[in-house]
Amino acid sequence: MTEKDGRKFREAWIAGVQKHFPGEPKPGYISPWAEMSAWEQEAAATVHGQVRGLLDVSSGRAGKLSREQKGRFVSLCWIAQIYKHFEDPKPSYVADWADQPDWQRETNADIFEAIEHE
Repeated sequence: MTEKDGRKFREAWIAGVQKHFPGEPKPGYISPWAEMSAWEQEAAATVHGQVRGLLDVSSGRAGKLSREQKGRFVSLCWIAQIYKHFEDPKPSYVADWADQPDWQRETNADIFEAIEHE
């Protein structure tokens, strides 16, 4: 897990938010890497590594997952990071897939595919 990986994750997140968010996203959703908190930078790098790891251990065949499965994987990895960094997170931070807004699900799938195509 490197800063470079975290930055790639963040770039994919911002691109997804700009593509899928209805209306104007909150500034924090699209803030640049340098404005992110340390925990969020660490989490982004970690989740990037987890997606890369899944692709590696499957010899790239995890790319055959459905778009929803890809997004769910990113979502679960991110939720695990939330629990790592917050003892009692807000429910919206750890919402299950079905409870997440469409823009967030689409953005998570975009992140997986961006890492897949690196």
